Amino acid sequence: KQWYQRRVAITAGIDTPGILDKPLEDRNTIEMQAITALAHLRACVVCVLDISEQCGYSLKQQCELFDNIKPLFANKPIIVALNKIDARKPEDLSQEEKNLLEETFKKNANVLVIPMSTLTQEGVSEVQNTACDALLAHRIEQKMAGNKVENILNRLHVAVPKASQEVRAPHIPQGVLARRVAGYVKPAEIRKLERDMELELGDDYILDLKKHYDLPNPDDKYDDIPEVWEGHNIADFVDPDIVTKLDELEKEEAMLEEAGVYESEDENLTEEQKDIREKAGLIRKEKAIIRHKHRLNKHSNRTPMSERVVRKKQGIKRARSISRMSQDESMEVDTKFQTKKVKPGRDVSGLRDAKMVKEVRKKMKKSQIKMNQFGKAGEADRHIAAKLPKHLFSGKRGAGKTDRR
Repeated sequence: KQWYQRRVAITAGIDTPGILDKPLEDRNTIEMQAITALAHLRACVVCVLDISEQCGYSLKQQCELFDNIKPLFANKPIIVALNKIDARKPEDLSQEEKNLLEETFKKNANVLVIPMSTLTQEGVSEVQNTACDALLAHRIEQKMAGNKVENILNRLHVAVPKASQEVRAPHIPQGVLARRVAGYVKPAEIRKLERDMELELGDDYILDLKKHYDLPNPDDKYDDIPEVWEGHNIADFVDPDIVTKLDELEKEEAMLEEAGVYESEDENLTEEQKDIREKAGLIRKEKAIIRHKHRLNKHSNRTPMSERVVRKKQGIKRARSISRMSQDESMEVDTKFQTKKVKPGRDVSGLRDAKMVKEVRKKMKKSQIKMNQFGKAGEADRHIAAKLPKHLFSGKRGAGKTDRR
């Protein structure tokens, strides 16, 4: 199936299976489907004939098949497409074959014969358009022949305006008529347009838009547009006497130079003073270098430690301090890790060694079991009053109620 759009209608083209020339009772199921479609569908029938006879059937056999199934095409537009004209032209047919085609198709007024070639696409679009137009015209004729059209036409009224016999003269304003009576003569000079000027000057033409500016003073048309910077007009800050003032300033500077105002004090120094100043400059430079080196090496002697490493070292120090408590005071203390004296915590004060500390902590946890069993929830404890609220988890859900789950 293939769809074709022609004018306002969309038509479907259906390729039916091939039909052989044999009695109706000898046809198979596929051929009967094609015959049924041709008989009952309201369609335009396109019969394709092979005039080159390359299909294995002669032109006479194909015409006899058309005559055999022609009763199925009653009251339907028929188009006969003479295919494969690229292999054999209709002009190349013999006189007998031409007479056969004329007897078969020309005697029927509703049969249109169109040559085409599916290989070169010659005449294919003509067959499609002709079939669509014929089918559309056939459907309109059927609708017009029915009873429904009369009922619809009775409801319609087409108004046709009548031609007016009155002669209407052109309207001319009174002012124009008065000037004609007074003998007004149209000036010979016509306003020159920009296009005329462009054609006249050629490459020398420049479009001038400023000459059409409507200003109170026509001399201001070609003034420069002021330049605005941060909301201020730069022209307001331009001094018109800036050149004169600059000349006066240069003259004043020349007089000061002649008077010796800008002479350096170093020229009046002795050799000893110059030597002292030079050494002082070297000393300041050396101090700056030493200060800079000190700032660079300020943190280089100490490796930065993370918080985890610091806590680990503190725990090692605390454990060593506890072990030292059990030893004799006269024992020599390893000072490799002892950078600062650590005071024992309150939870280990008065205890002999680490074993005793472990035992005391175990007894402390065991004594808190009963106390924890009778503990009550406070404000900071999480509290769920009802895990399944009745108004949210009861009844059947209706349309639009799923947002509560």
